[in-house]
Amino acid sequence: MSLLSIFATAILPVVAVAGASYLLGRFRDVDPGALNTVTVYVLAPALVVYSFATTPFPAATLARVVVAVTAFSAAMIAVAESVGRLQGQTEPLLGAFVLVVAFPNVGNFGIPLSEFAFGATGRSTAILVTALQGVLLYTVGVYIAARGDDGSPLSSMKRVFSIPLVYAVVGTLAARWLGVVPPESSAAMQTIEMLGNASIPVMLLILGIRLSNVRVDETVRRVGVASVAKLAVAPLVGVGIALAVGFRDPVVARTFVLLAAAPTAVTPVILVGAFSGESDGLSAGQFVSTSVLVTTLGSVVTVTLLVALLQSGAIV
Repeated sequence: MSLLSIFATAILPVVAVAGASYLLGRFRDVDPGALNTVTVYVLAPALVVYSFATTPFPAATLARVVVAVTAFSAAMIAVAESVGRLQGQTEPLLGAFVLVVAFPNVGNFGIPLSEFAFGATGRSTAILVTALQGVLLYTVGVYIAARGDDGSPLSSMKRVFSIPLVYAVVGTLAARWLGVVPPESSAAMQTIEMLGNASIPVMLLILGIRLSNVRVDETVRRVGVASVAKLAVAPLVGVGIALAVGFRDPVVARTFVLLAAAPTAVTPVILVGAFSGESDGLSAGQFVSTSVLVTTLGSVVTVTLLVALLQSGAIV
């Protein structure tokens, strides 16, 4: 496939839907909070349940994905910590820098992109990665965001137990192991499928609205290093980990690498707003929000090139 056709089939649908809500957010006062709540507590769990219930994932593949996500996050946190400290970053901007570099947008950007690029297996892999990264974000991510504040970050980690995605993963895997998953033709599974399918466009709408609230000014110059690390270094780390882990299914491996190359996640914006301390000049929230915008725009080029390489089998 040519780069233009790859962009048209895998990237353009994501950009178009997010772009429409971006324009809506620029011209109308739209609060994405309600959409975000519905997605987190209803739509995304339904997507997880249906995908995990109907897509066969061998236990060995599940184990490899867990290892790969954990190793990738640890490696990128180490890279970001090293680069940030060499730059002379201090808290809370150092924590913001680490969150920007270490955690890609595997949810409302990665899931639709993986589905367009690699079909049902790509979507299921992205859902699993999203659930695993969610656990890391609300544990390790909370600690990173809050370590420069006066409060105790450990006391905030209990929020991980309020994430429905985690329970959806565990519950569905248990149901499959016990053999009690309803048939796909049942009314229950059809209802869950309908809700899950709605989550993809809603995720993109939320992404566009949140990006429309970013105010671009001199902060763009301050996020250059973080953006390069996110868009250039992270994919290389993803390739290395995918090869080291040795995925048996090449589609799972390629989806993992694609997710590693996704732009900065939106969740860190919430984390630094809730847990990060105050700073003089540029705030941690401004740094993360601008990084989300810059890396999302930059990923249109980098991800298109990466999809071409992955679909051709040139890597992994």
